[in-house]
Amino acid sequence: MTMTKGLQIVSVSKYYNEGSERITALDRVSLTVEPGEFVAVVGPSGSGKSTLLAIAGALLKASEGEVIINRKRLFNLSDKQLPDIRLREVGFILQASNLVPYLNVLDQLLIVKRMAGKVRAEDKAFAVKLLEELGLAAKMKCYPEELSGGEKQRTAIARALVNDPSIILTDEPTASLDTKRAHKVVSLIAREVKNRNKAAVMVTHDERLLAYCDKVYRIEDGKLSLAELASTH
Repeated sequence: MTMTKGLQIVSVSKYYNEGSERITALDRVSLTVEPGEFVAVVGPSGSGKSTLLAIAGALLKASEGEVIINRKRLFNLSDKQLPDIRLREVGFILQASNLVPYLNVLDQLLIVKRMAGKVRAEDKAFAVKLLEELGLAAKMKCYPEELSGGEKQRTAIARALVNDPSIILTDEPTASLDTKRAHKVVSLIAREVKNRNKAAVMVTHDERLLAYCDKVYRIEDGKLSLAELASTH
């Protein structure tokens, strides 16, 4: 198998045991997302979307199959090595922005840099540049309670990008936003994916946002299939 940069999910299955019964959450799912590609996964509740995202982000181990992030095979890594992969190779944008309440906007990004090692002057400069690009220059010293819903999600996007990860995984990023702000946030994610050449997967229920994506996959009963291509927005 040829390994490319970005994300490769190869024949991944995930099983759970409930008493004597085996539940199949994912059934031989395969998905490749190249750098610069923004992919959506849609499907009903309980279809396996969140399980797929958790396995893609090294939060959950597959029962069968293989996950490769930036040419690194997760199957070969120990439980002690996986957190480093999550920190350095994966940027998460979640349904709630999950900001730390006692940190201002700039420090939300710098704490991620501290987790990855010492914060250098160029790290702080990059964090400031990210926030400026995302329209948050005037909000750097503000705390989460002082931000709108859209500003919180933009901060979360910046935080996901600050370690320059290979892949971006986003789970229902617009669930708490109105339609106008939802479109702004997803268009922003799409722009950053292209500009920074990231491989990105978005799980969403909101099919109005699929026009920003390069490919759309549908998952049902743990099986993944390519759906209609989203039109260019």
